[in-house]
Amino acid sequence: MRNKKITILGIGNLLYSDEGVGIHVLPLLEEKLAKYDNVEVIEGSTDGMRLLETIEETDYLAIVDAVNAGKEAGTIITLVDDEIPAYFGIKMSIHQLGFQEVLSAAKLRQTCPKQMVLFGIQPASLSLGLELSPIVQAQLPCVVEQVVHQVEKWCHTS
Repeated sequence: MRNKKITILGIGNLLYSDEGVGIHVLPLLEEKLAKYDNVEVIEGSTDGMRLLETIEETDYLAIVDAVNAGKEAGTIITLVDDEIPAYFGIKMSIHQLGFQEVLSAAKLRQTCPKQMVLFGIQPASLSLGLELSPIVQAQLPCVVEQVVHQVEKWCHTS
């Protein structure tokens, strides 16, 4: 049996403070997951449909992003498989193709990973700025811990 491919995908826009959380967390995840040769950490930014191939070619997908679920700022939101499209993505423009559309395309093509888990953080600020808000920044270690735990779980799934 081939090694399961696990992809960690950080998405977001670094120009809008907390909307960039999925990108800010990637260096921490790369460090914690370096021992796994079957884990790929990818910066998806706001790539939209260009991420379809990435999704289709992995067995397990963990996504990290800002998620507006109407919760208190800094709340960590974990969604699995079909729960994801209902809450996913904060569109910063009416022209932006959201990740919901990418997931829909993968479902239509019947090429979704075996399991997808979204680790989101409720943003405190989406204003123009390169830094995360202090409350979201403080949640990064917890998100890293949850992603690493999920990777370990997938690695031990038969």
